[in-house]
Amino acid sequence: MVMEAKMDNYSLETICVQGGYTPGNGEPRQIPIIQSTTFKYDTSEDMGKLFDLEAEGYFYSRLQNPTNDYVAKKICELEGGTAAMLTSSGQAANFFAVFNIAGCGDHVVASSTIYGGTYNLFAVTMKKMGIDFTFVDPNCSEEELNAAFRENTKAMFGETIANPALTVLDIEKFAKVAHAHGVPLIVDNTFATPVNCRPISWGADIVTHSTTKYMDGHAAGIGGCIVDGGTFDWSRYPERYPGLCTPDESYHGITYVEKFGVGGAFITKATAQLMRDFGAVQSPQTAFLLNMGLESLHVRMKKHCENGQAVAEFLNGHEKIAYVNYCGLASDPYHALAQKYLPNGSCGVVSFGVKGGRKAAETFMKHLKLCAIETHVADAKTCCLHPASATHRQMTDEQLAACGVYPDLVRCSCGLENAEDLIADLAQALAHI
Repeated sequence: MVMEAKMDNYSLETICVQGGYTPGNGEPRQIPIIQSTTFKYDTSEDMGKLFDLEAEGYFYSRLQNPTNDYVAKKICELEGGTAAMLTSSGQAANFFAVFNIAGCGDHVVASSTIYGGTYNLFAVTMKKMGIDFTFVDPNCSEEELNAAFRENTKAMFGETIANPALTVLDIEKFAKVAHAHGVPLIVDNTFATPVNCRPISWGADIVTHSTTKYMDGHAAGIGGCIVDGGTFDWSRYPERYPGLCTPDESYHGITYVEKFGVGGAFITKATAQLMRDFGAVQSPQTAFLLNMGLESLHVRMKKHCENGQAVAEFLNGHEKIAYVNYCGLASDPYHALAQKYLPNGSCGVVSFGVKGGRKAAETFMKHLKLCAIETHVADAKTCCLHPASATHRQMTDEQLAACGVYPDLVRCSCGLENAEDLIADLAQALAHI
């Protein structure tokens, strides 16, 4: 259940293309799609070893599948982790990453400027499960971060580049505080991708992705991924993380840290317990498509960033635009952090406020032609969204303000089209206001 990185000596570009799977003599060059729910064994004893986690292999695709493991291994190599697993969605990845170490009566500290769906997962759904979350301003001081911790805090969570506020997380600051309190830092790296930022190298312990976005790149399949950096020593805090450090009676008393080490315990537990019980598995067909997207990720991200920069610069000088959020702009408050964590570019997503508030933003959206109105983001085709009317509509104005998503805000995900065509479409839509 551990996907160890094997291509550390190669560049990210090479890993994107060839990581995760090396065919043998006469074997398929592209990863095979193992579209099977079950796997045959000669004896019950052979299968029993799998159920006892005493041997490697596959017995039911709800837990593991070879195609999925090839792709998870590639993402693991890209992030510089020690183990990884695919999930059915980015939401499932974030849920598993937190729920794997936090349960009823526990507490988690999270950045307030996270994706609205994740905010709702934490603040509403997981709260019903007895897990309390404290949301902090990502720009707050170390002292303020420290003040958010409690005796029962189990993790800290943030996004490299927040969706859609586009705040840039000071990963080192968050990691320093998290580690001072003996908890891991979980970072959602969906927007940056490992091409532009590898959070583990900056102190993060667990990395999550909505692979639906740039990794897939073509709006072809929903999925998620969790990568363990192998950097957090759970065994130092056995009372805080009993699920990893004490025997699991549902697996004949296996203690995950002892059996699989610091680099394998987290993902093995998440697979053996959470994927077993919740079944939020990615289909092998989707994993195959995801791998196709990963092969060109390094090429596509460069173009996405170029288009994002061009659109941001156009909007930044437009008379009908109140503000532009894009860390590639020298005037952006996160530009310095971006230069540190994202020196080669951030992403293709630009968010901006339309003068005239919610009504003006809605008018702008109605007149877009090339830029499609979609809830999706981060793929080859440009799409726009008015979050206050869509992904964040369940939030009050106060909650919107707290996470940096105001009623006038529009999110534009720049695809791979010609930048001048995108700018022309935005210009004509603005002309209708």
